[in-house]
Amino acid sequence: MAALQRGPDYRRFILISILLGTQREAWARHILYSVPEETDKGSFVGNIAKDLGLEPGELTERGVRIVARGRTQLFALNPRSGSLVTADRIDREELCAQSARCLVNFNILMDKMNLYPVEVEIIDVNDNAPRFLTEEMTVKITENTAPGVRFPLNEALDPDVGTNSLQSYQLNPNHHFSLVVQTGDDGAKYPELVLERVLDREEEAVHHLLLTASDGGDPPLSQTAHIQVTVVDVNDHAPVFSLPQYQVTVPENVPVGTRLLTVHAVDLDEGVNGEVTYSFRKITQKILQIFQLNPHTGELSTLEGLDYEESSYYEMQVQAQDGAGSMTRAKVMITILDVNDNAPEVTVTSVSNSIPEDIPPGTIVALFYLQDRDSGKNGEVACTISENLPFKLERSIDNYYRLMTAKNLDREKCSVYNITLKATDGGTPPLSSETHISMNVADTNDNPPAFPQSSYSVYIPENNPRGASIFSVTAHDPDSHENAQVTYSLSEDSLQGASLSSYVSINSDTGILYALHSFDYEQFRDLQLRVTAHDSGDPPLSSNVSLSIYIVDQNDNTPEILYPTLPTDGSTGVELAPRSAEPGYLVTKVVAVDRDSGQNAWLSYRLLKASEPGLFAVGLHTGEVRTARALLDRDALKQSLVVAVQDHGQPPLSATVTLTVAVADSIPDVLADLGSIRTPGDPDDSDLTLYLVVAVAAVSCVFLAFVIVLLALRLRRWHASRLLQASGGGLVGVPDSHFVGVDGVRAFLQTYSHEVSLTADSRESHVIFPQPNYADMLLSLETCEKKDPLLNSIDFRECKDEAENIQQAPPNTDWRFSQAQRPGTSGSQNGDETGTWPNNQFDTEMLQAMILASASEAADGSSTLGGGAGTMGLSARYGPQFTLQHVPDYRQNVYIPGSNATLTNAAGKRDGKAPAGGNGNKKKSGKKEKK
Repeated sequence: MAALQRGPDYRRFILISILLGTQREAWARHILYSVPEETDKGSFVGNIAKDLGLEPGELTERGVRIVARGRTQLFALNPRSGSLVTADRIDREELCAQSARCLVNFNILMDKMNLYPVEVEIIDVNDNAPRFLTEEMTVKITENTAPGVRFPLNEALDPDVGTNSLQSYQLNPNHHFSLVVQTGDDGAKYPELVLERVLDREEEAVHHLLLTASDGGDPPLSQTAHIQVTVVDVNDHAPVFSLPQYQVTVPENVPVGTRLLTVHAVDLDEGVNGEVTYSFRKITQKILQIFQLNPHTGELSTLEGLDYEESSYYEMQVQAQDGAGSMTRAKVMITILDVNDNAPEVTVTSVSNSIPEDIPPGTIVALFYLQDRDSGKNGEVACTISENLPFKLERSIDNYYRLMTAKNLDREKCSVYNITLKATDGGTPPLSSETHISMNVADTNDNPPAFPQSSYSVYIPENNPRGASIFSVTAHDPDSHENAQVTYSLSEDSLQGASLSSYVSINSDTGILYALHSFDYEQFRDLQLRVTAHDSGDPPLSSNVSLSIYIVDQNDNTPEILYPTLPTDGSTGVELAPRSAEPGYLVTKVVAVDRDSGQNAWLSYRLLKASEPGLFAVGLHTGEVRTARALLDRDALKQSLVVAVQDHGQPPLSATVTLTVAVADSIPDVLADLGSIRTPGDPDDSDLTLYLVVAVAAVSCVFLAFVIVLLALRLRRWHASRLLQASGGGLVGVPDSHFVGVDGVRAFLQTYSHEVSLTADSRESHVIFPQPNYADMLLSLETCEKKDPLLNSIDFRECKDEAENIQQAPPNTDWRFSQAQRPGTSGSQNGDETGTWPNNQFDTEMLQAMILASASEAADGSSTLGGGAGTMGLSARYGPQFTLQHVPDYRQNVYIPGSNATLTNAAGKRDGKAPAGGNGNKKKSGKKEKK
């Protein structure tokens, strides 16, 4: 049985709450349940999930729980079924005593901050039978008592209420007494014993009766008390109290044993009949433990300390009885005054230990309950917190308070708030208590990484090593944990068509930048980068900083001479200086640049070497070559100057250029002077040229000697073969390698062919040994098959086998070499295409060519060989009679067996002589064959 009671105008309440700016919470609605007492633990009370508008499974998700008010928890929530159940057996009489309605109030907390009040009515069941204070009662009646007199009896007490409480009394049947039940103002029933007939002590001195008290439960419960009626002598007077009721008001903090009041009754009889005794009447067992009544003096005192919070009012009845048994009753009422002896209590119902820093103002972060067991002003409690905190208090239902944020929070300023809740009552003196709440502010990603500077400038010398660290950037994020983890990256950009990431890289964790290339100041002078720092929050925040990397120039480039430029043919440019030039005449100017910058590009010029010292001067900063003095007739026609250009770097770098200055007024004069003037050579150059000529001559002599020896060996073998053939002996077993033919001679000649070049300046002379050019084989199969006596003993099986595989053309007696087939350097000469033999096969012709070249250059005045005409400069060493006619022609000693070809003198053609015919050679060959 459950009923949901809602306010009739809760929508208006919600609207007002929104208009007032308060946070939305459950409207004031009371959920009322009822449950019988004494039910088993876990008994169903009501479907709390349904009444809250939730599904059973949402109780745990929404944090629904019961908030008790400082007493034992009587109920519990079943999260599976979503129902409210009993947490233990409930005793209504213990909770509410004789109250007509027993309600248990508590609150349901949902979503940590929303409260829903719940009331459970405890239904009384007939679990208590009426009980008499004592099961034995004694009544004394004088024997002359008239019938109709009433004697009050001890009533029974039933803690149940309603129909389950005490309903009736019954007296066992007898002849002298009857029972009358009186009903008081409070509804209590009081039994009275009525005398129906006169007693006779002599007939029956003691009467035994049974009094039964019954309730109205189903089934009814009852209890029986024994009444012993004693018939005594005549007692004329009954005790009389001085007041019909006694009232006293005492503070709750009176000491134990304090006398509260004294009841007094007077009996006018004398002797035993006038002795009055006092006792409690209609009192509970709990009151008997708190108060005591002196039976002789009637003083009412305390046995335990009084507590206003447990009971503020006590009501009891006392009776006075004389010795004869006459009794009278009086009511005693004790009122307890509250004393401010209880400090306020703060019970934290719900609290958020960690709150995000971005929660809006007005958010509930804690819910607590204030309680003071005192009453009146002593129980009025005020709660405060420190004013310098960004929180405020707001009262909720009952004595609940809500702790709310008053303004925006910032974890970076304060990450933990220690809040002290101070509760103070209104008593005199006031009592207070404090409760401490520690609240952590959870970080949210509300701060991007920040660089200490808005921009950075880095200076790096060029030619830096690859992979070296060049700079480091650091960004600080005031957030915490992953929101403060910063990663670095470079913005995508390009430089000279290449991505910046190919020049510089950055460590994403440390922010250290590395150079991926060796920078060149002459290629680019600065890099403009943008470094981005990202945190790891969600969503991530970032910030940028500009980084300028400036390349510092190093002296890594030598000066580059722009003028004079060196000719491509290897010659030296010539500058003219007229003989009439005065001192300071501008001859030429050396122009140079340096790709470096600053001090590294400052150039200075100086004259490093001159063939005529003191004749020319070079401007230190201009590079102008000027005459230092007037030109004289004795000054050489050709002047050589070496100018050095040097920068001012550390260390300095320099370059040199050689200038040739011709002292003449015009170019034709220069040519005429060069043809008529022989410049004496440098002794060192003359010696070097001499050494080269001697070396060439020695090599030629060795070569000619070798050719003569080779021909002699050939003739000897030919002669030996003739002797063996004449004697019938064979050459079986003799290897072919013992025989050397013309092919071997030609290969040898080609192997040792070389080229010697001499120039006017002997330091530039060079010797070239080219790779041999192999000529085609001259011998064909038919040549091998000729019955030449010199080759009779040679095995021509190889020639035949080779002839079977290769189809050769028929031999031509008038064979020649083409221009490309000529060995050595003959292919480059302009000889007669129809010539029969190249003209430079022997070292003699090479020597002739060399001498001719030397003679031609001697005409320029630079040769050191000197001599008269027709001696080609050799008369200095070999005498004036030495001419070209003294050079023997060794080609006549070489012939090719089996061929009509002859080695002709190409020089003869040059001299206008016709070459010797082939018939002459044939005759010589015939003579040798006959020999």
